[in-house]
Amino acid sequence: MKKILIIGAGLSTTSLINYLKDNSEEYNWKLTVGDYNLKRAQEKVNNHKNCEAIKFDIYNVEQKKQEIGKADLVVSMLPARMHIMVAETCLELNKDMVTASYVSNELKELNEQAKQKGLIFLNEVGVDPGIDHMSTMEVIDRVKSAGGEMLSFRSYTGGLVAQKYDNNPWNYKFTWNPRNVVLAGQGTAQIIVNGKYKYIPYHQLFKRTIRINVLDVGEFEGYSNRDSLAYRKIYGLDNIGTMARGTLRRPGFCKAWNLFVQLGLTEDTYTLEDSENMSYRDFINTYLRYEENICVEEKLCKYLDINPDSYPVYLLRWLGIFSEKKIGLKNATPAQILQQLLEEKWSLDAGDKDMLVMQHQFGYKIDGKVKTISSSMVYEGKDSKNTAMAITVGLPTAIATKMILTGKIKIKGVHIPVIKEIYEPILEELKEHGIEFIEEEI
Repeated sequence: MKKILIIGAGLSTTSLINYLKDNSEEYNWKLTVGDYNLKRAQEKVNNHKNCEAIKFDIYNVEQKKQEIGKADLVVSMLPARMHIMVAETCLELNKDMVTASYVSNELKELNEQAKQKGLIFLNEVGVDPGIDHMSTMEVIDRVKSAGGEMLSFRSYTGGLVAQKYDNNPWNYKFTWNPRNVVLAGQGTAQIIVNGKYKYIPYHQLFKRTIRINVLDVGEFEGYSNRDSLAYRKIYGLDNIGTMARGTLRRPGFCKAWNLFVQLGLTEDTYTLEDSENMSYRDFINTYLRYEENICVEEKLCKYLDINPDSYPVYLLRWLGIFSEKKIGLKNATPAQILQQLLEEKWSLDAGDKDMLVMQHQFGYKIDGKVKTISSSMVYEGKDSKNTAMAITVGLPTAIATKMILTGKIKIKGVHIPVIKEIYEPILEELKEHGIEFIEEEI
């Protein structure tokens, strides 16, 4: 009997745990799901005969060693910064590990030790990162094997509300961690376009968007992610002239979101005095000049040089940013206050479904001709628990876990799924669940 320890039972683990439960009889697996919130772990286990739920504290060193010691493989679904705490114990106790998060530099440094011990620490097997890597490499490897030369690569992903349930003027609802949405894009985005390096500082990021059409779900705008340049080496495209990765939103979102950025409302590095007694109107006014007898709305429009009747200002009013409602958060950062307001307006309603949209654009040269492949995936969630985001994170992670336990992934060390041995069978099985890419060639 193989034992699997899943650490973390958050929103993105539903499909992961269900897949492993459903296959536990056939493969003789025993699952232990650990979470600091025992009730949450119990809900995911749902009294399955091959599963056990436990209260798990990653900071309890004795418990961590004990539970990891019992397992054959550990799936860490903790926040990314905590994976190293799991990995170091897995290395010490000779256990394989899988995560869906970006691999950290600390984890990469364990590569040689993992190889020497015959272990695999497989990371970035969720959706973004994960499915994006796998679907990208499938096309790149195919083009190269046919004798083609890659010229450009652009990739954009968005987690949004499904079209049928899109009933607010921002055309957006939270489908993953709201905090990450509020803090998204901070830093300087780095891309290369036609051989020219471009660096986009955070305060300019949401002004620099491009329009993208995806299959039959319409038009989107994309803004750049932090460091696209690093993916040249990861994808074997060291000499490529254009490389850009980004995030998708519906048209108009970025222009309105940029107002928050310019005001400083996404800052998370300091707290506001007496924030619990402020109204949202007071909160906005805190960032504007002191001028008597001028209303907050007028001061904001003057400061940002925008028309009071413009659509972005309407979106701010719709959110309630000018309301007299009390914030009620003590010692809150601007980002925390903004997040609270957004969660009131952008949460999925009962019965809502979300949608995951991804598109890659490949430019390449073959037989003297320049061609473009547009590879797109649209996947709609099933319900508020089995969201598109949760499914596309959890399923590939679960499939990778199965492949390691059954010996189909033999490579050792610290890896992400950019090699054929890993990505090909995962993509093939994802098709059985309706997660597949449609290619359009120009």
